[in-house]
Amino acid sequence: MKPERVVVPIALPSLAQHWREFTANRGAWLVLARNLVPVFGIYGFGWSVALTVFNYWFDGLVAVAAIIAALIPRALRESRKPRQKPDGPILALVRGVVTWAFLLAVLGTPYWITLIPLHDMLLAPSLLAQIAHGPGLWATFGMIAVMHFRRAFSVGYDTMPETDLKQRARWDLYLLLLRAVAMFTLAGGIFVIVLVPLLAMLFSYMEIWPERALGLVFGDPRRLHELDPDKDS
Repeated sequence: MKPERVVVPIALPSLAQHWREFTANRGAWLVLARNLVPVFGIYGFGWSVALTVFNYWFDGLVAVAAIIAALIPRALRESRKPRQKPDGPILALVRGVVTWAFLLAVLGTPYWITLIPLHDMLLAPSLLAQIAHGPGLWATFGMIAVMHFRRAFSVGYDTMPETDLKQRARWDLYLLLLRAVAMFTLAGGIFVIVLVPLLAMLFSYMEIWPERALGLVFGDPRRLHELDPDKDS
């Protein structure tokens, strides 16, 4: 039995260095803008607390769905036996969709769990009716989904070496797990107006400096591929 790995949080650089890195990163502004959507919604367009919370929930869950979708082609290819003929396009599509749905049900567990304390808001008939009859909301959420899927498929999961794939997939999914945990602060529906801008900053930080966010919780983010239960026993 190997000794338990001790997590040592990494040290963060100064605010000045953060600012220099932020201004030098063009993509950082886009990340900040997307995470500010609920802030503009609640302050500028009168979004309800329920709609604001739904935006955070949808944003995180769709990000998980996009990562899984990007991993599916490789998973199906590598699960095929050496002499097995490739599936036809229809069968491959069906297998892909079924596998995607199963993995989303499993890996999306943190977001399904958040429905327990947030069900009064996220499953409220008034919210569902507002979304169903709001073309602007459909456009907003559609834009968020497109951005996540575009990013996931541009990462290159399909061609990464095995170790790099394990490292990157855990990297991305652990960040989304932290995001789901942070959503529990909205469970009471209290101080949402104050919490929303803070969460926007937190989520933006996690996307712009993921290695630092992970390092504060899991230690050295470069070693995530080593966190294999099979190797700890």
